[in-house]
Amino acid sequence: MPEVLSQSQIDALLSSLNKDGGSSPPQEEKPEKKYRKYDFSSPRKFTKDRLRMLNGIFDNYARIINTRINGLLHASCEVTVDSVEEQRYYEFSNALTEEAVVTLAYLNMENNDEEVPVIFYVTTPIMVSMMDRLLGGNGDMEDDFPSDYEYTNMDLRLYENLMRDFVSVMGSSWENYIPLSFDFGRVENNPTLVQLIGLDETVVLIDLQIEFPNCEGRMSICLPGSMLTSIFARIGAESTVRRASSEDSSEQIFNNLRSTSLEIVAELGRTTLQLSDIYSLNVGDVIDLNKKKDSAVYLRIGGQLWFDGLMGVNEKKIAVKVKDVYHNAGRKGS
Repeated sequence: MPEVLSQSQIDALLSSLNKDGGSSPPQEEKPEKKYRKYDFSSPRKFTKDRLRMLNGIFDNYARIINTRINGLLHASCEVTVDSVEEQRYYEFSNALTEEAVVTLAYLNMENNDEEVPVIFYVTTPIMVSMMDRLLGGNGDMEDDFPSDYEYTNMDLRLYENLMRDFVSVMGSSWENYIPLSFDFGRVENNPTLVQLIGLDETVVLIDLQIEFPNCEGRMSICLPGSMLTSIFARIGAESTVRRASSEDSSEQIFNNLRSTSLEIVAELGRTTLQLSDIYSLNVGDVIDLNKKKDSAVYLRIGGQLWFDGLMGVNEKKIAVKVKDVYHNAGRKGS
């Protein structure tokens, strides 16, 4: 008979197998979570609530240009907000190459004298793909698309036409907060040689992801901090005015309602008669309502039951003394 292993021998055998790594699966290492460094010497200018507001505004903008692209290029496209981040302008500027092309747009708002531009940058492959579709192609991009691609004069004209359309609809995304519009400025094909915004100025960078079935890319919108400060100040001022106006209007509405006349109907009771009986009624006839003389009388306003009371006489006139009030009359049936 084969020898039967004892419990200690079994434990020793399992221990040796585990040491060799034959049966234990390798544990996957969790990726280390990355945190953005916070510079205490230059604190953030915009709160998280403001950034969330911008995220909602440009989510609306993404839907608008999504529709525009689909209609203009006759292609299925999806545009989404990838990130909304506050940073310094040099962080955005340093990421641009000499071959980069950017679009400048200017805020058109009452009492706004600033000439600091909004900067649009679209990655070259997705822009070339859109221009190819605009000319009747299918927008396919080769795998070896050159990273140092330079736009031709014809490319720049098509580029400008597309960006004019994107700039013209950006004001619509702010309609829920404030009426704004943006004017197209120019296309700059060498932004590294032009200082458009102070390098240390605070900006908010909006990244939009543009995806076609055969190509994808990114549109970045750089919003100057000084411009956003002016916009947020105007939104705050108009919100205060609207709130005060709303309060004034509500008081006026209540004053008008207080002086409004309403018809109150006192209902003694209800019964059903045949048309022949109604036709033969004469003065002095009695209609039996199957109710006692001291039964409650219902008072209705606008067809809804509001009060009930008792019949009586006041200064030799028939009157109803209110007994109960139905506070939820507008939502309660009789």
